[in-house]
Amino acid sequence: MTLRLVPVDYRTAALFVASWHRHRPPAGHKFSVGVADDDDVLVAVAMVGRPVARVFDDGLTLEVNRTATDGTRNANSMLYGAAARATFALGYRRLVTYTRGDETGATMRAAGWKVVAERPRRDSWDTPSRPRGANADLIPRTLWEATA
Repeated sequence: MTLRLVPVDYRTAALFVASWHRHRPPAGHKFSVGVADDDDVLVAVAMVGRPVARVFDDGLTLEVNRTATDGTRNANSMLYGAAARATFALGYRRLVTYTRGDETGATMRAAGWKVVAERPRRDSWDTPSRPRGANADLIPRTLWEATA
């Protein structure tokens, strides 16, 4: 099977994420990219937007906020590589993302990303200034980056 990159609009990416990912799609994005198979069937998407962490929102950094695949082999690595190239072509200097602590990171390493930090499990995402429900994953995470 041959895979190829395809442009994906927000609505299509959000619908794909809603179908294949454990979390809902992000509220917005800067751009999305997809992977299609030989039959032009969309098998994976990446949604790239502003960083969720305010400290990273410096105008030169983007975040891969969501990726989703139907399980097609190598599609996720292809997405991360394409997202990095597109980010740098747009003039941004850094692209970040997170993986769950129980994930190996093989996809990230295959796409040339580096580990920046290991984030411990949080007791809650709730803060007085920004109350949140109990739907967030309270697990360790790994912070990854790709730089230009």
